[in-house]
Amino acid sequence: MNEKELTPEELEEQSAPETAEAEAEETAAEAEIVEEAAEEPDFDAILQEEKDKYLRLCAEYDNFRKRTAKEKSELYAMATAAAVEAILPAIDSFGLALAANCTDEAYKTGMEKIYAQLETSLKKLGVTEIESLGKEFDPNLHNAIKQVEDSDYAEGYICEVFQKGYMLGDRVVRHAMVAVAS
Repeated sequence: MNEKELTPEELEEQSAPETAEAEAEETAAEAEIVEEAAEEPDFDAILQEEKDKYLRLCAEYDNFRKRTAKEKSELYAMATAAAVEAILPAIDSFGLALAANCTDEAYKTGMEKIYAQLETSLKKLGVTEIESLGKEFDPNLHNAIKQVEDSDYAEGYICEVFQKGYMLGDRVVRHAMVAVAS
């Protein structure tokens, strides 16, 4: 076979389609790389977003912990107040029994000791008596059941206590029942 020698222009024409294909493939490959680079997530932004989520979660947990501790504390105070309120009538009865005349000194001494133990138990629980006699009337602490004309006390001051009032910390367990001078 007689091979024909190709001139440089002919060679260029024959290789032109191959070069065009190669260039097209190269351009497509570059476009894919650019697309992949564009599709790659921004890791710094993702990391920052995850840090924000973590910090919010930590803050929510801390708030939950504080809220449950507060609720537990309030529940304890409410339960203590309810228990104290339930035994106050018995303490009142002991006070009345001590005020009554008694000829048996051993009996009276026993009642005084029991009353002292009850008062000590109330103090341990944080229960205090509301000081009322001679104090200015405060509707937040006292329950006025009558007004009395009394020259020994100024107007608006408590001149008689019918039932003692008690507080547990800042909470009133029972208001004092009093008479107010007018």
